[in-house]
Amino acid sequence: MITIDPQAISNIQNYKLVTGAVIPRPIAWVSTLTDNGVLNIAPFSYFNIVASDPPIVSVSVARREGQMKDTTRNAIASGELVIHIVSEHLTEEMNHTGATLPPEQSELELTNLTTVPSDRVAVPGIREALVRFECKLEQHIPIKNDAGDVSNDLLLARIICYHFDEKVVDAEKFYVHANELKPVARIAGNEYARLTDPFVVERPL
Repeated sequence: MITIDPQAISNIQNYKLVTGAVIPRPIAWVSTLTDNGVLNIAPFSYFNIVASDPPIVSVSVARREGQMKDTTRNAIASGELVIHIVSEHLTEEMNHTGATLPPEQSELELTNLTTVPSDRVAVPGIREALVRFECKLEQHIPIKNDAGDVSNDLLLARIICYHFDEKVVDAEKFYVHANELKPVARIAGNEYARLTDPFVVERPL
């Protein structure tokens, strides 16, 4: 067993170890709006469920040279965001939206995606996504490094409206068909994973 002190290595080395070991990670594909109405779309793999009562998910957004990314800034300013689940057929489009653009330019321009109006928030959703969550920002938690500088912005988002494509959900049993959703997960570097070969383990009573 190799033991490593995280305080004795660099930030990038910590990044490599954490993102390489905590796998696979689901991807939050987040849309937000600027004050001027420009649609921002970006993927984040520091994403998971926080609670189901109420339904809250977390998205952690790393800062770039100490500056908030557009997603964080927009979500804080408007209090709204839409989170999409990335399916296999949307992987390339998702990847295009990871480009670094100025706030006044929409990542939508780099894709063949179209948008759909939301029901409960002003931020539009991605029409082609099979699952999307309309969200209100529940809480913003700045994450500081050892130097006292904010390195990440943790967004806790409350889901206020679900949208599921008919083929991925049993609306009577509230069961999501993962084999139809075909979600994509992040591994490390440029590697992604499909959801394949699931297996069942009965929980103890």
